[in-house]
Amino acid sequence: MLRLRSCILTRLLYSPSCASPITPLHRLLSAAAAAADPSPAFAVEQYLVDTCGLTRPQALKASAKLAHLKSPSKPDAMLAFLADLGLSSADVAAAVAGDPQLLCADVDKTLAPVVAGLTGHGLSRTEVARLVSLGRTIFRCRSIVSNLPYYLSLFGSYENLLKLLKKSPELLGCSLEKVVKPNVAFLRECGLGDCILSKVHLPTQRILSTNPERLPAMVACAEGLGVPRGSPMFRHVLYAVAMIGEDKVTAKVDYLKRTFRWSDAEVGVVACKTPQLLSRSKDTLQRLSEFFISELGLEPADIAHRSVALTYSLDSRLKPRYYTVKFLEINGLVKSFPSYYTIFHLTDKVFVERYICPHKEAAPHLYEDYVAACKGEVSTRFLSA
Repeated sequence: MLRLRSCILTRLLYSPSCASPITPLHRLLSAAAAAADPSPAFAVEQYLVDTCGLTRPQALKASAKLAHLKSPSKPDAMLAFLADLGLSSADVAAAVAGDPQLLCADVDKTLAPVVAGLTGHGLSRTEVARLVSLGRTIFRCRSIVSNLPYYLSLFGSYENLLKLLKKSPELLGCSLEKVVKPNVAFLRECGLGDCILSKVHLPTQRILSTNPERLPAMVACAEGLGVPRGSPMFRHVLYAVAMIGEDKVTAKVDYLKRTFRWSDAEVGVVACKTPQLLSRSKDTLQRLSEFFISELGLEPADIAHRSVALTYSLDSRLKPRYYTVKFLEINGLVKSFPSYYTIFHLTDKVFVERYICPHKEAAPHLYEDYVAACKGEVSTRFLSA
């Protein structure tokens, strides 16, 4: 019976279309499961692979959260419900892998009311299916229904909201009255509402879901770095504070001053120009410092005012370009060494056209060496230059 049930569900999930009504379908399968003799040992992991489409590693991980399942009756009903909602086999696998306990939810008491509530707010069944396929526990909570209208209004569209939920769906479960609305109100009082909410990504969620008592301290921390609220970069500084915390920002600023030999004023310049450096690891910053100060011999003050170069990849952009132009200079193929910042800022296409293509005959292996260096494989020709 279990094998037959699995076969039926698999065919249903992999069918390109399914038009049968929700309730009769899942009730029919539930009734069939109840009427059948219980399986002496329900193989959850195998069920996840054969019926839900999970990979073996995914099934092994998910089965740990489903050890209490003794029969496939609830999972069967849930899979039938999801198939009828319009989820493809790949969507079902993603949903179950992300939230294995979805298979244990009661369709009539949990999923059906949530779907009805979401469609009642104007979402199509296809849009609801996309939410479910994210594989997040929030879909099993009634709060998603009551909170949805506010978030649709706040972010302007379903697509914007979906972008945020793909990275951090927990926002839908936050208390609107105690957390989100007070934070939005404070940001707008500070003149930051449109600035923060115009971009929908993970830091936005961090800011909106933070303790309202902490948000003023976060804003003060960002301002303390010398970045005024009216600056276009203030949003990015606040994002950095939200991601790593006020204490760590202070520690990172101290580390930047020591590592790059910057003054307070120079760190303020860097925070305004490239706040993303605040979230870089200490190891990355140390390697950048060694390259710019020790190897290139650049002055700390100059680096601070041109800190955008520090945001590029050291191994796949900065070093390969430096090696290439240094090779050209040593071999007399360029009259003078160009500005480091010039060669670092060029697009890859322009860099190749300007510094590699003109030397195909004189240095036939140059492009090959450059491409290899971008992959971390530095040729002896570059190292000996």
